[in-house]
Amino acid sequence: MSFRTWVTRLSRQLSGENPFTGGDLLPSRVSLFGAGGPTLPFPHPWNYKEPIKIFEAFYTGAEKETGAGARHNRYLYLAGLPPVLLTRDPAVIKAILAATGDKPGQFDRDTGPTAGIARATGVDSLLYANGAVWKRQKRLSAEPFSKSNLFQPEKFHGFEQTFRRTVAERLAALRAHLQATGQKTTRLRLEPEIQVVMLEMLVNNFFGAAVSREELRDRYVPALVHLIEHMIIDTVAPRLHALRCRLTGRDKVLKQYAADFEALTDIALSGRAEGRGLWCQFESDATNDALRANVRVFLAGAMEATTSFASWALSHLSRTPAIQEQIFSEVRDMNAYDPDNLAAAVTLNRVLEETLRLTPALYFFPRRATVDTTLEVGDGKRMFIPDGTCIRLDVWHANRNEEFWGEAVSGHRADVFAPARWDVLAAKGITSRDMLHFGFGHGPRFCPGRYLGLLEVGLVVGAIVKMFKFTAAAEKTDPCAGVSTKPADGVWVDLESRE
Repeated sequence: MSFRTWVTRLSRQLSGENPFTGGDLLPSRVSLFGAGGPTLPFPHPWNYKEPIKIFEAFYTGAEKETGAGARHNRYLYLAGLPPVLLTRDPAVIKAILAATGDKPGQFDRDTGPTAGIARATGVDSLLYANGAVWKRQKRLSAEPFSKSNLFQPEKFHGFEQTFRRTVAERLAALRAHLQATGQKTTRLRLEPEIQVVMLEMLVNNFFGAAVSREELRDRYVPALVHLIEHMIIDTVAPRLHALRCRLTGRDKVLKQYAADFEALTDIALSGRAEGRGLWCQFESDATNDALRANVRVFLAGAMEATTSFASWALSHLSRTPAIQEQIFSEVRDMNAYDPDNLAAAVTLNRVLEETLRLTPALYFFPRRATVDTTLEVGDGKRMFIPDGTCIRLDVWHANRNEEFWGEAVSGHRADVFAPARWDVLAAKGITSRDMLHFGFGHGPRFCPGRYLGLLEVGLVVGAIVKMFKFTAAAEKTDPCAGVSTKPADGVWVDLESRE
């Protein structure tokens, strides 16, 4: 940004100009220090662990706004910087996601919120790259991640067998514990167990490796968990974080975790030459070094996202025993978790859809306007978005807004877990394609891991319900958000064997 551009922008900001003037949908301005908000409407070292509250701060006072779009589309414009637009309007979110791509004038992914991830994994990844680099990587990933490939019976059963073996070991350990203590139930956190299962299926099934559960649990999962936390603060305050790590000696610990991450990446890549796992579906002359960034992103990101998805589903079920029993009735006689059987488990699938709606792992999508753009929204209205605008598509609050998902639309309040809302919508002839919850994004940058995530989480949730009854240890749990969202209590439950 040139000095002249900065001065021009600053003068317009001081004059109170709305940079979005020119369309039917006119976003309203957010006060930087407005009273009553849960926090300041931008990340800093003291609130970076509460991004959902940062987004919530944008809507402080929004209920007083009038005019189409003013309540759900809000912006910050200050300090000579480009405007920041936050939207919870599903029509605007859908339109921007659909207009994201590598063509001139389309929206790019805003790489600012993933700068820390890029420093830890590499900039040439499907997550971080834009333009032609992203387009090529998307094409390469299409076949291995496709539904037709992942849901082939022989591939699907490989995931199922890994999961069954792991769960059988955990079930034996739980039974031994209960017998030793003489108790009927035991209290534990499910999230750490889920992390190991998810990484095991990724490493051993997807990449065709053979890493023991113990090594995954004791070495690789802790490395990924700590590095993901590092990526977040390294995005918000990189210099301050680097200084603190040097002063506390944590930089040495991070180097060891990074070395473990590299070792796991080597393991994942080692099956490529022999076509093990789903490498047999990958056709490219790219070197292993050229693929490292994507493999790193996949290992950390897929474990994080699927753990979030499964953890939230189980957390919701731990507070809804009646729905838990409905799923049990669907899976109790299911001897093979093949695609057809899982598709027939209607309640389980409703739970997965509702989990993605109410508590999405991907709670926002960052985008950036590359030119002055007049966006066509589905209802015929238009929004003008100036070049350089940083856009935050706030899926979390869009999915919890009563106007879009509430009783008048779905028969249930928007802020409650109610899988039955999907039956109400179906009765109206409305499908999940019509009512987008954006759980895996939308448009050209749709998450390629959708079918892998549904496969893994369907296996985990279905099998755990089949083997255990579980009740939440606390009355409620708040969300914890970073790279993804998770239950803050780690899914703290009282677990009882059904057998």
